[in-house]
Amino acid sequence: MPLVELDKKPAEGGDPEERRMMLHMGPSHPAMHGTIQINVELDGEVIRRADVEIGYLHRCFEKMSETVVWNNVFPYTDRLNYVSPLINNAGYAMAVEKLLGIKTTERCEWIRTMMSEVSRVTDHLTCVAASAMECGAFTVFLYLIEAREYLWETIEQLTGARLTISYCRVGGVKGDWSKDFEPGLRDAIARTREKIHLTDKLLTRNRIWVDRMETAPTDAAFCRRWGITGPWLRSSGVDYDVRKDFPYSIYDQLDFDVPVGTRGDNYDRYLVRMEEMRQSLRLIEQCLEKMPEGELNVDHEGRVMRASDMKDHGARGETEGLVMDYSVAADPTLQGTGSDVVWSVRVGDRDVTLPPKEEVYGSIEGLINHFKLVMSGHGIRPPEGEAYQAVEGANGELGFYVISKGEDKPWRVRVRPPCFPTMSALHAVVEGIMIADLVPTFGAVNMIGGELDR
Repeated sequence: MPLVELDKKPAEGGDPEERRMMLHMGPSHPAMHGTIQINVELDGEVIRRADVEIGYLHRCFEKMSETVVWNNVFPYTDRLNYVSPLINNAGYAMAVEKLLGIKTTERCEWIRTMMSEVSRVTDHLTCVAASAMECGAFTVFLYLIEAREYLWETIEQLTGARLTISYCRVGGVKGDWSKDFEPGLRDAIARTREKIHLTDKLLTRNRIWVDRMETAPTDAAFCRRWGITGPWLRSSGVDYDVRKDFPYSIYDQLDFDVPVGTRGDNYDRYLVRMEEMRQSLRLIEQCLEKMPEGELNVDHEGRVMRASDMKDHGARGETEGLVMDYSVAADPTLQGTGSDVVWSVRVGDRDVTLPPKEEVYGSIEGLINHFKLVMSGHGIRPPEGEAYQAVEGANGELGFYVISKGEDKPWRVRVRPPCFPTMSALHAVVEGIMIADLVPTFGAVNMIGGELDR
């Protein structure tokens, strides 16, 4: 039960007998996700004052990033917005690549873009599903979480994980996809589109849902004043999207629309996210259609053999021509990281990019190359300087600011979390609305604790 306090002082200009109630919502309140506390002062059911407290999930992202080599920051970026980690991966990778002055392969750019859009859809599905559930539409929650499952299965097929994927690398991505990945993704797109259509039929013209969501409007001036971006800003009538206004990767080669609202209330925020999902599915299909093959760099030819067989040959002293004539069959979990495909998705610079796995397991040169890139005191050494890279995250502009002192570790990594400005302004949004309207308003923020508290 929340802690309730009664303030016996009369409200200004009100009845002397009137009393205001202080209500502490969260962090244990189910709508507060366990990471937020909102202290509200109630006049009946109307919120007169609100105080938003954050910091329950501080993860020390920025300081931890200074203790590891550049590539080892990726697992930390996964845990910022853990619902759309591929966007975080790509944003950080591009910031470091800008610092190094390198550009990755065309195929890598297309894969990063496509998977970022898959991540955006999973994020919006989660937001709309949770908001619907908290307003009583539990059927919608089940539909959308099922759709998210379809996409997470394709993410797992490509990256080896569902949520904390660490797929990107400085100079490329972990590996290419397998031959059965594309049919699986196309099937997931079709089934996800069907669930979005069902949600539209259940919610968009539902009288109860519309009445609950036509609350907490904000205008363009308010959003600009607080630095709000993303769906919340676009629902207020501002046509700003980093993918369009400051194109990065290959977004300038793709055709998509940026949905913009008119009233800036919770209902418009819902409509914007629904349309953004449709546009993202459209972008994914364009990426699949236009995906370039890319050049393949095969170092040597010969029949494939297991690493254990190579070890047995070496133990018997049968090493002559071993590296030239044989390659190593990588474990299935490393599929897509072999030399036959890896240089199509990574920069061909061995001072930056990890070598193919069969080189690591099959030759001393590959093993040394790998160790020199991952061992503390070695690794990538960007020149002294600083770089900022912004990408369009699911909640708005996600920026990474990195500083190098010419060492193998970042001197500084700063992230601009897109939901932080919105949470900063939340107290001003909810003051004057009903206590029941606080739940859908907070849900429309799509606050992610790992991103907010960092």
